[in-house]
Amino acid sequence: MVCETKILAEDSAAIANPHKEPLKLPPAQVWPPASHSLCPPVSSEGDEKSKEQPYIREFQQGDQETVRSIFYQGIKERIPSSAFGGLRCQPLLQCLYAIMTVICFVVTSSLLLTCCVPVLVMGLRYYYSRKIILGVLECALRTDMSDIEQFYMKQPGSCFWVAVLDGKVIGIAAARGNEENNVVELRRMSVDANYRGKGIAKALGRKVVEFAMLNHYSSIVLGTTAVKLAAHKLYESLGFKHLGVIEHHTVPCMTQSIAERMFFQLRYHRYCLQIHEE
Repeated sequence: MVCETKILAEDSAAIANPHKEPLKLPPAQVWPPASHSLCPPVSSEGDEKSKEQPYIREFQQGDQETVRSIFYQGIKERIPSSAFGGLRCQPLLQCLYAIMTVICFVVTSSLLLTCCVPVLVMGLRYYYSRKIILGVLECALRTDMSDIEQFYMKQPGSCFWVAVLDGKVIGIAAARGNEENNVVELRRMSVDANYRGKGIAKALGRKVVEFAMLNHYSSIVLGTTAVKLAAHKLYESLGFKHLGVIEHHTVPCMTQSIAERMFFQLRYHRYCLQIHEE
């Protein structure tokens, strides 16, 4: 599970945000008790179960390489899902590919060549998905993910968290505040593929919600190009409302060539969680 928010990185310019006076709310008022704790476990001699409980803490400088690795692997998973799964939501391209297949048969009268058209089409979709997504990934690794301490931990109104299990970082999430609009953006949420399905992504999301509440933000926003339904169900389970989708979304590394537009398209979903009215 990856929340790119933004997974496909946009402008990474720093957002100024003065220090806010935190609300003094007990944890029970932020979220109802969960079935399992993701707070740092209290170890006791002979208590093996406490060592198996994941918990969430703020990013530390020593986490940098592990965090980048989790983020990198999470983004790479978008390549096949964008190339193949994304086609389900692109009816015009489906029609175009069907027409290309029919034309091939009419021109060549060869069933073998005609059968090669879908294979070629999917190969080109994978090629462009890989090219663009890796380009965006490299951009992110050169900007905010290159120095998390500076970009998130030292910026007022921003923070970065990691989920830890047995001393190993297994999940990440970030919050980036915007004082001008009094909103905070949920970004860079991802969980190691070996530890998914354990509620870790939801716990990271709740941590961002708690952060926003304690810092008096009016709402939390996120944007994602995720194709998998599970990602969208996660956001909705956290209380986010789907605001709409931008078809043919572009990112800086796209050339907008005809071939690129034929074999790669992004749908950008916008979500918002209203915390309180301003």
